[in-house]
Amino acid sequence: MQSAECRAALPRLSAPIVLVHGLCGFRELAIGRAVLAEYFRGIPGQLAATGNRVFAAEVSPTGGVAARAADLRRFLLRELPNEPVHLVGHSMGGLDARYMVSRLGMASRVLSVTTVGTPHRGTPFADWGWQRLRRWVVPVLDWVGLSHQAFIDLRTDSCARFNEDTPDVPGVRYYSVAGVSEKPWRGPEWEPTWRIVHRAEGPNDGLVSLRSAAWGEHADVWPADHLNLVNWPNRRARRRGVWAERAPDYGRVVRRLAAAGF
Repeated sequence: MQSAECRAALPRLSAPIVLVHGLCGFRELAIGRAVLAEYFRGIPGQLAATGNRVFAAEVSPTGGVAARAADLRRFLLRELPNEPVHLVGHSMGGLDARYMVSRLGMASRVLSVTTVGTPHRGTPFADWGWQRLRRWVVPVLDWVGLSHQAFIDLRTDSCARFNEDTPDVPGVRYYSVAGVSEKPWRGPEWEPTWRIVHRAEGPNDGLVSLRSAAWGEHADVWPADHLNLVNWPNRRARRRGVWAERAPDYGRVVRRLAAAGF
């Protein structure tokens, strides 16, 4: 059901919105024509119902930023070859968007980049995981034919180099959203990763700190864990009556773009 707050006076942008999923993500899971799940759960339909054109890109689930950005570029050239777009990237998808704009010659095709829970400065959990889990994870990914470069690219040292080599492009507007997962939002499934990130960088969404996610000229902060940011429900928050659909939050993203003249 579409929220009244999302419907109310939600502007229609002149350019399409392109959603970019994060690590281990997908555009949608379907059997035939039956869609079982969307990565941005319900968001494309919510925004499209108000007249916006919304597309969801699909990029490599575990490839590095460079490979995923190249996938995103191919998607835009194929699906929207003659139009500028607004990019909204969740988690690693925000790094893909920044790389494509800055380093793949697509600056003239992108009006804005909004990142949602993106580890612009890396995540301590990637550092922790690379040190302790790579001996098991890397062989498994190699065995099934998947890249493990994403797990390297999300480390804090890798993102420091990324930011040096990938400057924001003048003329493209950059915005961001960070999640902060405090009780009663934080479910037990996020407790171990939340603690790892909190010890290193403080408030976080279970994977990405507030400090790492803030980027660009404006940063929103939503009460959410990392998957709440793309509208996946938190069971604990729902039981305690504090869960809310994310559609109104994405509505505010669209309103901000409209207020900027788009």
